[in-house]
Amino acid sequence: MGAVKQVAAAVRWNFLGFYKNPRVVASFMFSFILCFFLSERAMMVADYYDSSMQALEPFIWTFGDATAILLCSLLLILLFLDLPKLSPFTPYMLLRMKKSRWLLAQFFYIFLVTVLYMLYVVLATSILCMQKTYAGNIWSKTAALLAYSNMGKDLSIPSTVKVMESTSPLSCSMQITALLICYALSLSFLMLFFQMKLGKKAAVGAGLFYSLFGFLLNPDVLAKILRKEEYEMFLMRRVAGWLSPLNHATYGMHDFGYDVLPSIGQSCIVFLALLLLLLSLSFYTLKKYNFNSFTGD
Repeated sequence: MGAVKQVAAAVRWNFLGFYKNPRVVASFMFSFILCFFLSERAMMVADYYDSSMQALEPFIWTFGDATAILLCSLLLILLFLDLPKLSPFTPYMLLRMKKSRWLLAQFFYIFLVTVLYMLYVVLATSILCMQKTYAGNIWSKTAALLAYSNMGKDLSIPSTVKVMESTSPLSCSMQITALLICYALSLSFLMLFFQMKLGKKAAVGAGLFYSLFGFLLNPDVLAKILRKEEYEMFLMRRVAGWLSPLNHATYGMHDFGYDVLPSIGQSCIVFLALLLLLLSLSFYTLKKYNFNSFTGD
C-alpha cells in the first residue's frame, strides 16, 4: 500500500496546475480547432447524401486517417513538452521513493492525460456534428453509402464493407481510441527518454522524427521512391503497415480477414513492446541522471 500511495502522490503532483497551464489550454484549444476542420469531411458527406450519422461516426471517419493522426500527435508533442516535470521538489520525492516508482508515476500521468485528451477529441467531434447524428449503435445509411461507393476512398474515410461487417460503431471507435492511446504513449515515452538523456530540444526532435518517419512510410510515397507499379502496391502496403508506427495507429491499415496486414491486437503488442523498451531505457537513464539540473546548480 505504501508503494501505491507514493505513486499516487507523484501522479497528483504532476497534475498540480494542469488545467491552468497555458500550454495545456492551448493544446486543447488547438485540438478543438483541428477537430472542427477535420470533421468537415463527415459533415460534407452527410450534407451530400442528406442523411444522418451515428454519433461516433464523425470521430471514426476523422481519426481513421493517418494524416489526422499525425496532426493530432503534433499537438501531443506540445502537451507533453515538459516531461518529466522537474522542479527543486523532485529530488526530495526521489529520496523518499524508489526511482522505479517515480518513473511508474510518470507512466500513469502520461496515460491519464492521453486518455483525457482522446475522450476530449471524441466529444469534440461528436458535438461539432451533433445536428446530423443519432445515438444508436448501428451504422448509418451514410456509412453504408460510403462503403458501397468510391467517395469514402476518395475522402480517405475508413467506412468500407469489411469494416461494417466486422464491427459496430462503438467497437470501431474503441479500437481507434486504443490505437491512438498506444501511439500517444509510445510518442510521449520516447520524448521522456530523450528529455532525460539529451535535453528538451532532443526530446522535441525525437517526437517530430517519430511522427514524420511514420508519415513518410506511406505506401504511395514508398511506391514513388522505389518506382513500384500499381500491381506491386499490395507489397508497399504490407511493408508500410508493419514498419510504420503511424500506420499501426491507423485503423484502415489493419487486417480484416482479407489483407496481409497487422491485426489490431498485433499492433497493440508492437506498441507494448516499444513501450517496455522505452521504459527500460528511461529507467537506466534515470539511474545516471544528473540531479543538479533539477535545481539549476
